[in-house]
Amino acid sequence: MSSKHKPAHHDPHHGDSSHQQSFWSQYVFSTDHKVIGIQYLFMSLFFLFFGFCLMLLMRWQIAYPGHPLPILGKMFGESNMPGGVMLPEFYNQLGAMHGTIMVFLGVVPLGFAVFGNYLIPLQIGAKDMAFPRLNMFSYWSFFVGGLLMISSFLLPGGPASNGWTSYSPLSDIAHDGQTIWLFSMAIIIISSLLSSLNFITTIFQLRAPGMTFERLPFFIWAQLITAFLLLLAFPPLEGAAFLQLFDRLLGSSFFLPSGLYVNGHLYNVSGGGNALLWQHLFWFLGHPEVYVIILPALGIVTEIIACNTRKNISGFGMMRWSIIFLGFLSFVVWSHHTYLTGMGTNITAFFQTTTMIISIPSVIIISALFITLWGGSIRFNIPMLFALAFLPMFGFGGLTGLPLGLAATDIPLHDTYYVIGHFHYVVAPGVVLGLFAGIYYWFPKATGRKMNDVLGHLHFWPTLIAMNFVFFPMLIQGLMGLNRRMYDGGATYQFAHGILFWNVIISWASWILGLAQLAFIFNFFYSIFKGEKVNSDNPWQSATLEWATPTPPPHGNFSKPITVYRDPYAYSLEGAPKDYSPQDQKEI
Repeated sequence: MSSKHKPAHHDPHHGDSSHQQSFWSQYVFSTDHKVIGIQYLFMSLFFLFFGFCLMLLMRWQIAYPGHPLPILGKMFGESNMPGGVMLPEFYNQLGAMHGTIMVFLGVVPLGFAVFGNYLIPLQIGAKDMAFPRLNMFSYWSFFVGGLLMISSFLLPGGPASNGWTSYSPLSDIAHDGQTIWLFSMAIIIISSLLSSLNFITTIFQLRAPGMTFERLPFFIWAQLITAFLLLLAFPPLEGAAFLQLFDRLLGSSFFLPSGLYVNGHLYNVSGGGNALLWQHLFWFLGHPEVYVIILPALGIVTEIIACNTRKNISGFGMMRWSIIFLGFLSFVVWSHHTYLTGMGTNITAFFQTTTMIISIPSVIIISALFITLWGGSIRFNIPMLFALAFLPMFGFGGLTGLPLGLAATDIPLHDTYYVIGHFHYVVAPGVVLGLFAGIYYWFPKATGRKMNDVLGHLHFWPTLIAMNFVFFPMLIQGLMGLNRRMYDGGATYQFAHGILFWNVIISWASWILGLAQLAFIFNFFYSIFKGEKVNSDNPWQSATLEWATPTPPPHGNFSKPITVYRDPYAYSLEGAPKDYSPQDQKEI
């Protein structure tokens, strides 16, 4: 091979599995992208489980307000649950921390950092990330920020209690838990920014020879756009977090207006600030953040559907342009979260228009995946079941968001359970199912073993059914006018009494959903050590590059330099001896 065709990032020891490292450098302070991805995996799954448990506690209070929590109630102390009965203040703390942990420490790092770290170098033919030490620092920033966030439960006043959005001015005058929340968020944001820079540089600079942008798998496109979204949207929230810290610790008034009364007394502050400024800075991140959550799952599902239909993705070129357009447009829709603030009709019309337009690229992507199923030789394995369930669930979640994009319908629905149902339909039955699909799909590559199929079915079916029993009734409650964030589930309101029975159904479905995850937890850890060993490096017979590595991939990933000859989804090609043609295989 001539020198001009040799990848600049390959060295003579490319893929050398004998690379000697100490235990600490190999498993703790590792610079290997695969180890870092696995570190992110364990931590993000832990945070997801922790945040999920907070919600299970809240659901008891909503379903049975005023009743002591059996067995566990007295564990939380008299200051939080006297006699086992949850206080409103503790309920608010659980709600704020549930949202924060699930979004910023659970779903986002699982979709972006876990799969991105592990798979980006493998799918583009690189031996590692562009900045391995920066990658390590990114993980440990996430680790420290996450532990700091959870440690706020140990404070005398407890953790933050102002919702996951931390609206001012309430968050400016709250107890010390809010200060820890802001410091934690600042550290977590630094972690995301470093990962974004690393991912973008790696994708642009370290692609194997022949890996043009047109030949990148859709998963890489999803990660690339996600990285740009984080890089551009997170700095405003980082700045806002520091400004709120200045208000709390240094006596400034960035978000505190003049004439603010607290507990009947004029608040002694310089004033002149604007509480709405925080809302705009938060939601300028907050809506791109929705696509930060969605896009990695879309990338994962696309890989799984292409492999398990044995077909090229229909409209792949249109999907690429759609995801680019979606990323751009996500920065000009944030103010549909602030219709109630009294915006003028002109600016409201602008954000209504952009919100309707942004649904178009999402519909194109989902439609392309549905069309791909037509005529495919579908393999209904566990990853494919989760991927197939993702499509209608995500589609339904997006559909329920359309009324919230129009001011006339958003104003009566705002702050009702309809908003919770819509958002969770996107994130839980949608995104989380896609992330589970990815874990089942790439588990054999990371461990050399498959997860158990029977346990996979015991995980999938109860999860899918229970999720719908949790979130669909919330849409009904919201349409009936039931407000969110009420610690008694609305029992104090006479008009809500006819729909309170849904609270009990939702809570029991939530607890069943929690039990279903035990099948996944056992399957995951059991399969690491005792799962069925795969009989090849490519057990799914996929065409993308990550399956060209040894299993598990060694230090340096590939055993030989990689050259790419074709598109990522070369399945069932005419004249090919097999129904898949790997990207690095020269002959068909």
